Amino acid sequence: MLDIKFIRENTDLIKGAGRKKRINFDVNKLIDLDDNRLALLREVEDMRAKQNTESDKIAQLKDDSEKEKAISETKKLKEDLSKKESELKKTEEKWQELMLQVPNVPDPSVPEGESDLDNQEIRKWGEIPQFNFKIKNHIELMQDLNLLDLERGSKVAGFRGYFLKGDGALLSLAVIQFTMEQLAANGFEPFIAPGLVREESFLGTGWLPQGKEEIYKTQDDLYLSGTAEVPMMGLHKDEILKEEDLPKTYVAFSPCYRREAGSYGKDTKGIYRLHEFMKVEQVVLCEAEHQESVKWHEEIARNSENIMQALGIPYRVVVNCGADLGLGQVKKYDIEGWVPSEKRYRETHSASYFHDFQTRRLNIRYKDKEGKIRFVHSLNNTAIATPRILISLLENYQQRDGTVVVPEVLRKYLNKDIIS
Repeated sequence: MLDIKFIRENTDLIKGAGRKKRINFDVNKLIDLDDNRLALLREVEDMRAKQNTESDKIAQLKDDSEKEKAISETKKLKEDLSKKESELKKTEEKWQELMLQVPNVPDPSVPEGESDLDNQEIRKWGEIPQFNFKIKNHIELMQDLNLLDLERGSKVAGFRGYFLKGDGALLSLAVIQFTMEQLAANGFEPFIAPGLVREESFLGTGWLPQGKEEIYKTQDDLYLSGTAEVPMMGLHKDEILKEEDLPKTYVAFSPCYRREAGSYGKDTKGIYRLHEFMKVEQVVLCEAEHQESVKWHEEIARNSENIMQALGIPYRVVVNCGADLGLGQVKKYDIEGWVPSEKRYRETHSASYFHDFQTRRLNIRYKDKEGKIRFVHSLNNTAIATPRILISLLENYQQRDGTVVVPEVLRKYLNKDIIS
């Protein structure tokens, strides 16, 4: 959410943000509604003041007939006030609904584009492996090595269901443990975050109302989170932090759930696009300065790159175009791991910053050196997501005999060098 004062003073910026993000939003409609809201608010305040004045006068009246007449007039004023308050409430609800749809302004460095196909590569790392034998895809590898059961997974969990088993389960746990340890060593405080989260955290992070088709809701009015970003951003809701305690740097593991409602027909086989998975997420809260956000954006992306390099998975980094940004994102990088069987890079990580878009919704503030209360800036980034990362890992490390070499940094967790 943006400040209404900022919106009113920068309508061209908001229109440009909507155009660049390919989000249809009528800022003029919001301004007109805000004018109406402010006018109604003034009317209500004036009527309340008049009612208080008239009530004070009644208490001082001695003559019964005059008092009765004044009470009748006050009753009519009260009825009119009630109607006006009801009108104001409805207007404020519509205003709040529109405020939640205002797109955040993307950084000028964000490229133009119509879809993720227009994301721009900014760097690559690692050598693409050259195989002198017929390679297998991740499904073939995992089934041949008894790491995955998709048939029974679908029987138990429905479409996109799966079981990881044997060394597949251990490998998944290994990448999670390795990632948590790496980021904890970098000063990030480790968390295990809840997967069940209240609605306000989804509204606060911007997942609602726009992404409601992607989210599972329970019969208890709780939601299943699609990323630890949601519960971790709710951690400091309605708090005022100390400037000296910033930045807050967290690394959180959680189960994740996504309906994948908009991906009909995409990646229906294998473990790339799933309804349930595990993820380790970086979350940062920092001072409300653009350059501070930019600095941390580069750092959390670098953290994920360091993990990919330690795992030995070739990857590239792209800067996402305007149409591939969410409502609240100022700028985003995707890291894409190489998938040999598909001869292309595929997304494994996303790193984003939001300025105060999320924290204004969640009311997360801090007191600066001058004593001014300000909204902190927020950032988040995938540290690792499993089992998706296993696709690139297994395919890049496969051998002619059908075995898979375990990356050196993971061997201590599996107590083996080869999966066979």
